[in-house]
Amino acid sequence: MKPLFRYKYSIKRNAFFMLIGMGAVMFVCSSYVFHTPKSNSAAEPPLITVKVQQISANLQSPTALTFPGNGDIWVTEQPGKIRVIKDGKLLDEPLLDLRSKMLKVNKGYEERGLLGICLHPQFKSNKKFYVFYSANTTGKFNHKDVVAEYKLSANSDAIDPNSGRVILAQDKPDGNHDGGCIQFGRDGYLYISFGDGGGQGDKHGEIGNGQNLSNLLGKILRVDVNGNTPYSIPKNNPFAGKKDAAPEIWAYGFRNPYRFSFDKASGQLFAGDVGQDLWEEVDIVTKGANYGWRLTEGTHCYNPATGCDIKGITMPIAEYSHTEGISVIGGYVYNGKQVPVLKSKYVFADWVGKVFYLQKSGSQWQRGKITFQNIPANLKIIGFGEDPAGEVYVLTNSDTGPENANGSIYKIVKN
Repeated sequence: MKPLFRYKYSIKRNAFFMLIGMGAVMFVCSSYVFHTPKSNSAAEPPLITVKVQQISANLQSPTALTFPGNGDIWVTEQPGKIRVIKDGKLLDEPLLDLRSKMLKVNKGYEERGLLGICLHPQFKSNKKFYVFYSANTTGKFNHKDVVAEYKLSANSDAIDPNSGRVILAQDKPDGNHDGGCIQFGRDGYLYISFGDGGGQGDKHGEIGNGQNLSNLLGKILRVDVNGNTPYSIPKNNPFAGKKDAAPEIWAYGFRNPYRFSFDKASGQLFAGDVGQDLWEEVDIVTKGANYGWRLTEGTHCYNPATGCDIKGITMPIAEYSHTEGISVIGGYVYNGKQVPVLKSKYVFADWVGKVFYLQKSGSQWQRGKITFQNIPANLKIIGFGEDPAGEVYVLTNSDTGPENANGSIYKIVKN
């Protein structure tokens, strides 16, 4: 896919990115002030080694997957198709081809496209599902991101691509930082992530989109798709009824929350927020909370570079520097039965292929490393998936973009 979902092609980087070192004490470097991250205060937990089993190959930049309950797996390909894996075989005919609704994605570096999919909580009876894709728009904007609802036909699995109901559309000034994750919470409401509008440094207005409550960019939203058309606002949304604030907002202050998920056991919302130049972070997202961007990048001042006011900002539960990776890929808390060593651990990764886990230790979170066996080297990790049994899947690509059909899906299995 790409150095996932950040703008990394700066002349300031050398042939493979000038990555900045990390320190555990306070110091000043490149106009940043650094603080000791909470997640590094305890000893690093042990390395975990697990196997992975390839579920499917020959996919074109797989971005997300879901499980309709009949043994099939639905996979979104970034250029615009929803593919079906049936009985272990990738079918040639897509479930739905959205390319006529979308913009044409670049073959190389690209952050736009078909990025998300999820099933309605009552999918078994109402056959509704939701997708997140990028489409053309007019005026000064680069594109618009669209959340749309589709429905399986009553007597078949066929879907008319023109039958979709647009739930929400958001214009984007730049071509990156789309967010693109959609998930239903235990409350039955649809949660949606949007990036800050793109470019670098959230240079959108006086305070940036992430801190601007009047728009939807740099936010995680919560809407009710079961009420009024196209959606209604849950009455207990934190900014519902408040002046100069978008009532859809659930939490704010994000740069690019590309992937988030709900823990099946606790219901907590975990999000990986892709950083700017130095730090990647993982957050537990709560109602009305401010996660800092562009004031902070991780636990560190960003704008202003020093002396930022962190009052009221919710800090990440974990962060890591660009000595280890360049783009965090949020994953899932493992609630399956096949790999007991991962039980209750949050499994996530970096786009460069490194895999991590977080485990709670008292009031803090420890970050450990995971090694996958039975997987080719140098794969890019694009995303994760979770089946109804709580088993976790890894979406990969050998390329930086959707040009070739070199994407694969792997299932984490016991070593």
